[in-house]
Amino acid sequence: MVTLQGKTVAFLVADEGVEQVELTDPWQAVLEAGGVARLVSTSGGKVQAFHHLDRGDTFHADAAVNAVSAASYDALVLPGGVANPDALRLDAAAVAFARAFFDAGKPVAAICHAAWTLIEAGVVRGRTLTSWPSLRTDLANAGAKWADEPVVVCTAGPSALITSRKPDDLPAFGEALVTAFANA
Repeated sequence: MVTLQGKTVAFLVADEGVEQVELTDPWQAVLEAGGVARLVSTSGGKVQAFHHLDRGDTFHADAAVNAVSAASYDALVLPGGVANPDALRLDAAAVAFARAFFDAGKPVAAICHAAWTLIEAGVVRGRTLTSWPSLRTDLANAGAKWADEPVVVCTAGPSALITSRKPDDLPAFGEALVTAFANA
């Protein structure tokens, strides 16, 4: 059995727009593997999740991104939604936080539109990723190879990068990120 015992995983989101299931399913996978999950947001307050275009639940962030360091975490998860990563890529502290995981050689998992944050962080060149299909050109323009697969684990860089396309792929995404985080 794969375990994340003793590992703390940051989940980075904007204050509004995260696709709820892309936050809650990987969160549950981390908890079920014995890890600790911490919600980091752009303000550290309330996070409004969505079910596509409809408001979902609200969650309380454990910390604001400008008050934490990647050094405090073992891995990073970037949930998707359209509005969430679009807001994150405009937030300098969020982009720097994501980049710091790569600089430290720590694993990162991103689903759906979350690759926009990775593109902004400048960490996709030479990597193979998957994402929501509309990001294919964005990733190619940033120097990445795009693959239409439920989950891609890329180790062609300083750390494992686990990516997935959409909510239907969440079971494979959760399994892959837990395995990669356990092996880091």
